[in-house]
Amino acid sequence: QVQLVESGGGLVQAGGSLRLSCAASGRTFSTYGMGWFRQAPGKEREFVAAINWSGGDTTYADSVKGRFTISRDNAKNTVYLRMNSLRPEDTAVYYCAAERRRFGSSRYEYNLWGQGTQVTVSS
Repeated sequence: QVQLVESGGGLVQAGGSLRLSCAASGRTFSTYGMGWFRQAPGKEREFVAAINWSGGDTTYADSVKGRFTISRDNAKNTVYLRMNSLRPEDTAVYYCAAERRRFGSSRYEYNLWGQGTQVTVSS
């Protein structure tokens, strides 16, 4: 069973950048599709980006396309979310999620979740 721990959140000014990391335990990380989701106060958890188990396929929400990049390093059991040109509306708790041999944009496709990391973008 893979366990997930996010890090890298913080406070940043609009236009700035952050890189989130999600470290996974377990020896089967390379068989898991990974996703990033976010949840702002009072809102539903929404899809941000996802990457397949090999890293060869990615998908993004329209709201972050061209600004965010998802990547993974299977040797380090880690998935990353590079966030550039941050906007106040990107403020949320960011969660990584994992599902074996699947990846996609629906939160219901993922059974494993981290505890989240807060990202706050000031205007």
